[in-house]
Amino acid sequence: METLAPLFYLVASVCFIMALRGLSGPETARTGLLFGMAGMAIAVVTTLMMPIVASYWWIIPAIVIGGSVGTGIALKIKMTDLPQLMAAFHSLVGLAAVFVASAAFTNPEAYGIGVAGDIKTASLIEMALGVAVGAITFTGSIIAFGKLQGLISGKPVTFPMQHPLNAGLGLLMLALIVMLCTTESGFVFLLLIGVALALGILMIIPIGGADMPVIVSMLNSYSGWAAAGIGFTLHNNLLIIVGALVGASGAILSYIMCKGMNRSFLNVLLGGFGGEQAAGPAAAAGDRAVKIGSAEDAAYIMKNAASVIVVPGYGMAVAQAQHAVREMADILKKEGVTVKYAIHPVAGRMPGHMNVLLAEASVPYDEVFELEDINRDFPMTDVVYVIGANDITNPAAKNDPSSPIYGMPVLDVEKAKTVLFVKRSMGSGYAGIDNPLFYGDNTMMLLGDAKKMTEDIVKALEH
Repeated sequence: METLAPLFYLVASVCFIMALRGLSGPETARTGLLFGMAGMAIAVVTTLMMPIVASYWWIIPAIVIGGSVGTGIALKIKMTDLPQLMAAFHSLVGLAAVFVASAAFTNPEAYGIGVAGDIKTASLIEMALGVAVGAITFTGSIIAFGKLQGLISGKPVTFPMQHPLNAGLGLLMLALIVMLCTTESGFVFLLLIGVALALGILMIIPIGGADMPVIVSMLNSYSGWAAAGIGFTLHNNLLIIVGALVGASGAILSYIMCKGMNRSFLNVLLGGFGGEQAAGPAAAAGDRAVKIGSAEDAAYIMKNAASVIVVPGYGMAVAQAQHAVREMADILKKEGVTVKYAIHPVAGRMPGHMNVLLAEASVPYDEVFELEDINRDFPMTDVVYVIGANDITNPAAKNDPSSPIYGMPVLDVEKAKTVLFVKRSMGSGYAGIDNPLFYGDNTMMLLGDAKKMTEDIVKALEH
């Protein structure tokens, strides 16, 4: 089996590459997942068949426990909770990297990298980088999970000299890596882990809620690089390849999200905008007039329109209103109304979130358009139906230089003849920023649960 292992690892690597390719589009996403599952199955079975595996007494129970927990989570998790689930899983990858590096440092003979007190320099470098990135990923992902889950305030946590402190810890971490490679000191190794754990916390707590999706993507990249570093320590080519794939894809995704938010990556790490901001109906509206409509009003307006664009957001995901939206669109299309869907790159707090929900509701792919492909259509559109999408439709991103989201590409929904905005209340969105679109002359607010409101519109259209 040892001679065939490289071949099977190569096949698994190809499967993982095909999985990433498949996940790049909604039409091929299911196939991509199957490739990923096949690749992982090949990798696990091949590893278990290696001669180096002397006993299964610890391995099999661990697989059963981990598989049972994973299956339970997968069956119960809501689509809206996927970002925090990703953050939680990233923390486990980082923790695994720390454990493997610690095991290799304390028992190098078992890993073929030397003996205690005389570990190969290259292995020490790989080990040090792996444990540092893994520790940062672990605590950083825990903080990200807490913020997304609401266990920790989404408001940026800042204090004086925060950036110099982080920079100092970063330099100290690099110095400790050099010291570890020259001294092989156990104390230095533990100190390196401690500094990296602290840096992971301090790097993420100043990040506001609006930037958290980018942070989750960044931590995904970190977990990949940590895995790749440990792959070198274990002399496992597949782990190196998979770690590099995850690291590179996570970095690319972070870049895409930053571009979609008009934010530089450095700005995301250091800026920390987007926290919780009180914005109830009275505070938000002030003396500005707000048109409040009903489901019957919305049904009448849309039934007499020639074109409707649906803009889904996180509110639709929370309410699980995608099936009601598709039903509404089907009725409108039977009435001769042209219906399209507009997707923002970061709608729903993670790329592809809205695409998955719409695909689940069997919305035709050719009716779904990305921001750059549909923005020009809004001025010629009769009605825009915004369902739970706040920050990605906020015109302040274009008109208010003082706004924290100024410069972020948004959907130009305000240019349509009529905007129907479905929202639970007049409160601010995830970024904690008031949306002037609520008070536009062509905007009608439909306040209530997104699913119930859409179902009521469907009933009104049927009658």
